[in-house]
Amino acid sequence: MLRHMKAVTLHLDESVYAEFQSLARKSKRTASDLIREAMQIYRDRCKKNTHSLAEVPPPASVGAVFKPFTTREDMLEDYFDRA
Repeated sequence: MLRHMKAVTLHLDESVYAEFQSLARKSKRTASDLIREAMQIYRDRCKKNTHSLAEVPPPASVGAVFKPFTTREDMLEDYFDRA
């Protein structure tokens, strides 16, 4: 299958690009290959982090039974005991 590539111009700090070039030489690849791979990894990670609300688990407190406060002192004690 033939893949069509889109040319993109990036502006990087010289030190960042130098690191990509060094890593590319060590792995016998091109800096463009490494940058393209990094972009794909970022894209895939972003896709994994997108959920519909139906897929997001409810907070642990949902369905928990809480003891109601009977006095103002109970409420203040509970409020100030939480750090």
